[in-house]
Amino acid sequence: MDTDTKFDAWTAGQSYEHYMGRWSRLVAARFLDWLEAPEGADWLELGCGTGALTSAILERCAPRTILATDASAAFVAHARQAIDDPRARFETAAAQELPAGDGSVDVVTSGLVLNFVPDRVAGLAEMLRVLRPGGLLSFYVWDYPGGGIGFIDAFWKAAAALDPKAAELDEGARFPFCNADGLAALCSDAGIGDAEITVIEIDTPFPGFEAFWQPFTLGAGPAPGYCLSLPEEDRRALKSLLESQLGPEGSVALRARAWAVKARRP
Repeated sequence: MDTDTKFDAWTAGQSYEHYMGRWSRLVAARFLDWLEAPEGADWLELGCGTGALTSAILERCAPRTILATDASAAFVAHARQAIDDPRARFETAAAQELPAGDGSVDVVTSGLVLNFVPDRVAGLAEMLRVLRPGGLLSFYVWDYPGGGIGFIDAFWKAAAALDPKAAELDEGARFPFCNADGLAALCSDAGIGDAEITVIEIDTPFPGFEAFWQPFTLGAGPAPGYCLSLPEEDRRALKSLLESQLGPEGSVALRARAWAVKARRP
C-alpha cells in the first residue's frame, strides 16, 4: 500500500461518524440547498459512506428512488442499517463500475469522496454515463489544499512539527486539485462542460479540547489512522502540542470549507 494511503481506514462506520459524520451532514444540507434538484427524481450516489448525504437527499429532495453505492462493504452495511426508507437501496460498487444502466438516472452525486477515487476522470465519466439527457451531475469535496477542514489542518501541522514525514500524509499535499481551478480542470478532462462551482463553509465547534482530540484516537480516516499508529509516547507528545496550541480550557472554534460542483448533461 502506498505511504500516502495506508492510513485511509474508512471502514469503521461508527468511528467515522464521531470523526466526520456530524460535519458531513451539515455540508450535505448546504449542498442540497444550492443544488436545487428536481423532486421525484431517480438518484445515484457514488461513495455513500455512512449515509450522511443519502439521508439528507431523502429528507430534503423528495426523490423517487436513490441507489447509494460505496466501495466499502462495511460502509454499505452501516448505511443500510441506519436508513430505513423504501426509496433507498444500497450496493457495494467501485466508482468506475456503477451498477446502473446508461442514461438511467436523473441526478448522480457524490459527497466528500471523489478525491479518494483512484481514477477520478474515469469516475466522473461513469457518473456521466448513467445520467439521462438533461440530468444533473454533482459532487463536493473538502478544500484540502486551502486548509479547508480547520481541525484536520491543525492536526497535520502539529504532527509535521514533531514528525516531518507526517507532512506527506496531509490531505492538503495529497489532493492539491481540491480547489476551484483544480476541479474545473478535472471536469474538463472528464468531458463535463459548463460546470458551476461554489464554496460551502460551516462551523465545526468543539466544547473543549478533549472533544476535539477524542475522534483522532478512533482510527477511522487518514489523521486518526496515523494517530493510532504512533507509539504511546509520541501520541502523548502530539496531544500535548495540540493542546498547547488550541488551549486546554474552553471551546475550540474552527471552520470547514468545501467546494461543490454541478453540471447538466446535454
